[in-house]
Amino acid sequence: MRYLSAGESHGKGMVMILEGFPSNVKIDIGEINHELGRRQKGYGRGKRMSIETDSAEVLSGIRFGQTLGSPISVFVKNRDWENWKLNMSCENIFHDEGLSIRSPRPGHADFPGAIKYNQTDMRNILERASARETVIRTAAGALSKQLLKEFGIVVHNRVVSIGGVEDLDVMDKDDSYWEKVKASDVSMYDPETEKKVKQSIDKAKEDGDTLGGIVEVYIYNCPVGLGSHVHYDRKLSAKLAMEIMSLQAVKGFEIGAGFETAIKPGSQIHDEIYYQDSYHHKTNNAGGIEGGISNGETIMFRAAVKPIPTLMKPLQTVDMESKERVAACKERSDVCAVPAAGVIMENIAAWVIASELIEKFGGDSLEELKTNYNNYMTYLGER
Repeated sequence: MRYLSAGESHGKGMVMILEGFPSNVKIDIGEINHELGRRQKGYGRGKRMSIETDSAEVLSGIRFGQTLGSPISVFVKNRDWENWKLNMSCENIFHDEGLSIRSPRPGHADFPGAIKYNQTDMRNILERASARETVIRTAAGALSKQLLKEFGIVVHNRVVSIGGVEDLDVMDKDDSYWEKVKASDVSMYDPETEKKVKQSIDKAKEDGDTLGGIVEVYIYNCPVGLGSHVHYDRKLSAKLAMEIMSLQAVKGFEIGAGFETAIKPGSQIHDEIYYQDSYHHKTNNAGGIEGGISNGETIMFRAAVKPIPTLMKPLQTVDMESKERVAACKERSDVCAVPAAGVIMENIAAWVIASELIEKFGGDSLEELKTNYNNYMTYLGER
């Protein structure tokens, strides 16, 4: 599978064309909109989220609630376009050069993008660099989740920390645990921690500052054998890392015990293998992936999300026309988008696993895919 996205943050809308999705998968468009709605929520979001009510308009590839096997195209309208249609016009119309942005924000794509693409107005960079683009990644993941459901594969996320305030962790993350996390405004389990985090976000807003955090994603019920060890670009770990690291603001990624594996001896890190009716591991420090291949355990990875670079009390930068030292530009922005980033990562992970499922088991239709999957599961039970 593959997809392409197009669109600018304040343009007419965001567009996706997805190719390679098998036929006969039942699709509830309401589920896509549900995921888009989850992406817009979370304590610390900005005014843009009160303007947009994201809704997916499917243009092709689905008929009577089932995929056809042909490319799926989706359009999500930017409601804020009405306020920007002159400043973001595709037509060659008169425009006010005084509105050009020439003071790049530290930590944003503004500066390197303007240099790379030879732009004097950094709006031509920031519009596409914006995390508004993740609407499409979320929609692709929402479609993927409905395919994964056919195979009992479930994806969840939780926020580990925001601004250095860590949530309470528990070993047994059952359905009730995940329901509590989903009900939280900051995607955390412990109500007391949530209060502290909200206070930190309120303080950052008051100070004109922003906060980052850490997100964990869990993928349950993946069979052994997704990914491969035979080429660097076929490793499941590498594919997850690339997709997650391509998400705006992500600056760190680890699978399982991750960086902790660098400071402990092998005897305390590697997961001993047992057999009782089926293979299993005593621990899961590998995070469900060994040698770039899923090993049958829960896949778990963690990602670090930096604070949003748009500050209401801007940092110092340079006017790229005059070369004078000035305050960075300001755009309407969030104080904290870590919970939203978790929802996006969850959907990105669903996309990666769905792609690997199709890669492993093949088939143009859901029925063919399931037949190949069931044959493989029979084989696993005989090993």
